Amino acid sequence: MIRLDHVDKTYRTRRGDVVRAVEDISLVVGENEFVTLVGPSGCGKSTLLKLVAGLTEATGGAVSVRGRPVSEPFADVGFVFQQPVLLPWRSVVDNVLFSVEMLGLEPRQYRTQAAGLLELTGLGGFETKYPRELSGGMQQRVAICRALLPDPGLLLMDEPFGALDAMTREEMSLELLRVWEERRKTILFVTHSIPEAILLADRVVVMTPRPGRVARVLTIDLPRPRTMDLEFDGRFKDASDEIRSLIFAARKDRR
Repeated sequence: MIRLDHVDKTYRTRRGDVVRAVEDISLVVGENEFVTLVGPSGCGKSTLLKLVAGLTEATGGAVSVRGRPVSEPFADVGFVFQQPVLLPWRSVVDNVLFSVEMLGLEPRQYRTQAAGLLELTGLGGFETKYPRELSGGMQQRVAICRALLPDPGLLLMDEPFGALDAMTREEMSLELLRVWEERRKTILFVTHSIPEAILLADRVVVMTPRPGRVARVLTIDLPRPRTMDLEFDGRFKDASDEIRSLIFAARKDRR
């Protein structure tokens, strides 16, 4: 589904300084695979999502989705940001329909699908509410429905639960897993939370401090469907310990 071949991304600041965000990144993500990216702040995780989405262009190397080079935004992708970014003057269902409007499609033809997604994510009955009437977790569910409505093959998620409290974050993680089990998208998910990365993923990509490189890719050998009880599984703890040691070792090497 996604292929990154020796990808580099360099930014130039307003002062003219050169910042290397990611360096020599090579990664393959399979169809319907759930892959999480974890690493220290500023290591280029969000930059990788933008490269895959075509929101920014690689300085070096190649990015492709389904075998096609990516150099600009394309239709078959949904993007979920850390903040829900809902339009406050639009109802819940109209916020969900906004994604198909942006693609030039007729919203009325998608109302049934939008209602189905809201039901799937526990928002049935909230169609006519406005963002100010929803909790943070509910707003993020609306944002996920909005991204899913055009039925993209690829879902990119940039710390979508980072602003939520711990309990809501756990609830949203399990909700996302349930939706993924039913809809089976390819998901590339950025997080700072090691437990979250393990709970969600088929594989966890551990990145080094900037310029971000792939330190290691871990396969998560845990049964699905998953619950929070898996945190007490020895394999969960082993994976968590390995990820932490990789991140802290990489930080130490850069000092």
